[in-house]
Amino acid sequence: MAETLSSELLDIVDSSDVVVGSLSRGEIHRQGLMHRSVHVLVFNNSNSILLQKRSMLKDECGGMWDSSCAGHVESGQGYDETAPRELEEELGFISTNTLQPLFKMPPTAANGNEFAMVYRTDFDGPFTVAEDEIDEIRWFDLSVVDDWVCHGGNPDGELTVGFCEIWRQYRTLSI
Repeated sequence: MAETLSSELLDIVDSSDVVVGSLSRGEIHRQGLMHRSVHVLVFNNSNSILLQKRSMLKDECGGMWDSSCAGHVESGQGYDETAPRELEEELGFISTNTLQPLFKMPPTAANGNEFAMVYRTDFDGPFTVAEDEIDEIRWFDLSVVDDWVCHGGNPDGELTVGFCEIWRQYRTLSI
């Protein structure tokens, strides 16, 4: 699996998020080049957020809690077509609700030099989890995630740095 993901073709972008070339995912990560990703935050009708515990098989951040779903934007694709594809691939559903674009995170060393477009959708389930990508999914109350991100509260493991950045930005918009 790691070899397949490592050879996935992604676009390289400049500081303005304009495509300037493409390389394999593995090579982009090795060289620390800027590229694109999406994160989708899934909420239920109780206003809890679904988080995924990344598979221990993942080449990065295995066993850590992350956004409901996330993935790289493949070469030649855009953010808006990648987000629903990732929902279907990772969580097994096609959102009947509009994916609401929230904001775009700038690339940083901490997030792997990714422009990350963040979306929101509402869905109570059921989910069909991609077992090769996700070890577990769980609903969390927003106050628990706030404590986990901002105050080091730790209900069950570590959060990815990228998700922490996204959550802080999300909460500035939603509070």
